[in-house]
Amino acid sequence: MKQFTYARAGSLLEATNQADAQSRFIAGGTNLLDLMKLEIEQPTRLIDIANLPLRYIEFMPNGVKIGALVSNSELAADPVIRQDYPVLARALLSGASGQLRNMATTGGNLLQRTRCYYFYQPDSPCNKRNPGSGCPARQGQHRNLAILGVSEDCIANHPSDMAVAMRVLDASIETQQTDGTWRQIPIADFYRLPGNTPHIETVLQPGELITAIHIPKPVGGVQSYDKVRDRASYAFALVSLAAVIQVQNGQIENIQFAFGGVGTQPWRNHEAEALLQGTHGEHEHIEAAMQLILQEAVLDEQTAFKPLLMRRLLKHAIERALRLNAPSSPVSCGVLS
Repeated sequence: MKQFTYARAGSLLEATNQADAQSRFIAGGTNLLDLMKLEIEQPTRLIDIANLPLRYIEFMPNGVKIGALVSNSELAADPVIRQDYPVLARALLSGASGQLRNMATTGGNLLQRTRCYYFYQPDSPCNKRNPGSGCPARQGQHRNLAILGVSEDCIANHPSDMAVAMRVLDASIETQQTDGTWRQIPIADFYRLPGNTPHIETVLQPGELITAIHIPKPVGGVQSYDKVRDRASYAFALVSLAAVIQVQNGQIENIQFAFGGVGTQPWRNHEAEALLQGTHGEHEHIEAAMQLILQEAVLDEQTAFKPLLMRRLLKHAIERALRLNAPSSPVSCGVLS
């Protein structure tokens, strides 16, 4: 590790006042410390925010507010989250080992960085790590990387399972800036496409601190999170799907879905959702929605399997929702499956 200074913040304002472009906030540290050991992250100052009053889950008539320091385990185990937002609970449980979930925080989960092989190799070029140095992943190993939202400079995929669920739930992110002012950022606007600046991953300003996540009131329906990976546990998604589907009389009344593992950010397409509303989930409607999603996908022999998995996951989620809302089914709302 490079040498750095350490400070423990006693208040939110103290934390942001101490921060600059070379500082990093630390709470669980499950991703940051690994990156510091590899000298990928080289902050001059660590600001410990673990003791700030950001560890709460507050339920309100218009939804839920989740403090940035709530651990992934706490959030996944909360009985109201499991009942009203099961897609979020399932995504969290799919995300890592139990030990990591006990330490990882809600705010930190949103900010974890890509697991691209070349990003993690300090002796390799990487535009995300060293702007302008190149992207060897494009011609190298990229089976697990993105096919949507990519650029000539970067094809790294977004790694978070939780963020995919947050995207489908229309979450927003509350932050405090260095001057003490607050803002709320829709998660749809939070992540940046790589373009020619892949090292700038979010719209956060230097020193800006995530303080909470807001999720609108529950929408009901069948909620699910499905994840395809190379091994059964502690593996990042090759393809994942978060879905919220409301069915009435055997017809899709409303559908919201987002893919993980395939995009440079959690990937959602409102136009594709609109194509499926009012249908019975027939093959031709699913295919039309997928063609719309994949029209700008960048594919080759390493990643050609991903669209097939995406189609199958979407079909599976729709069939599950239709089945659980059939007249003979005893279950009609969110499932952890």
